Amino acid sequence: MKRRSLPVAAALAATAALLLTACGSGDDEASDNDKIAGADTGDATASDSPSASTSNDAGRPRITLPDDMNYAFEGWKTGDATKDAALSDAQQALYSVDDAITKGDTDSKALAFYFQGEALVSEVKWVQAWLDANITWTGTIRYFDPRVTLSDKKTAVVIYCAYDAKAYNKNRKTDKVDKTASADSPYVLYNTRMEKNAKGVWQTTGLLTKRGAEQCSG
Repeated sequence: MKRRSLPVAAALAATAALLLTACGSGDDEASDNDKIAGADTGDATASDSPSASTSNDAGRPRITLPDDMNYAFEGWKTGDATKDAALSDAQQALYSVDDAITKGDTDSKALAFYFQGEALVSEVKWVQAWLDANITWTGTIRYFDPRVTLSDKKTAVVIYCAYDAKAYNKNRKTDKVDKTASADSPYVLYNTRMEKNAKGVWQTTGLLTKRGAEQCSG
C-alpha cells in the first residue's frame, strides 16, 4: 500500500505487518485530467468523493482527505453491480487508510469500518509506521487494472495495481516534501480478499501486496 518509501526501520515493521494480508497496482503518465483530489467527484475512469462514492444506507463514515492527496482510478467500473460494489468499497478502504494517516488515528472508525480481522491488524500497524516516522504523503497515486473474482454472493477477490512514483513523503510537522528518488519500484500489486457483511458493505479481510510485480509494470 506504499506511497514513497518509509524510512527503513519503519518500512520493515510495516511490511512485516502488511504481508499478513491485501494487494494493489498503479500506472504512469497521468494527465492533469487524471488527477482526482480526495474530495472531488469523478466519472467511470476516475475516483469518486471519499465521502460520497457509495450510498450511506450502511452508515458509512464520512472521509475527508487533504487536497494535496490525489487519486486516479482507471477502469473501476465493470458494469456488473456486485463487482462494482466490491470495487467501490475497495476504493473506500484505500481512502480510510490515508484518512487515518492524515489524522494520526490508528483507532479510526473508517479504518475499522472497511477492514476486519488480520487485514485490520495489518493496516493499523501500517498507519502506526507512518506516524512513528512522522510523515504523511502528497502527490498523486494511480490505481489501475482491477480484476474482481466472485467466489459467491458474499466473497470476492479483488486484485489491482498502483503506481506511486508521483507521491512523496511529507513531514507532518514542517510540511517539507521529500522528492528524493526511490530505488524501489513504483509499481505495486494488491491482492485483497473481501467479504460482504450484513449491512451490505464489502470489507477487506485479507491483504497482500507485492512491490515491483511484473504484471503491473509489464
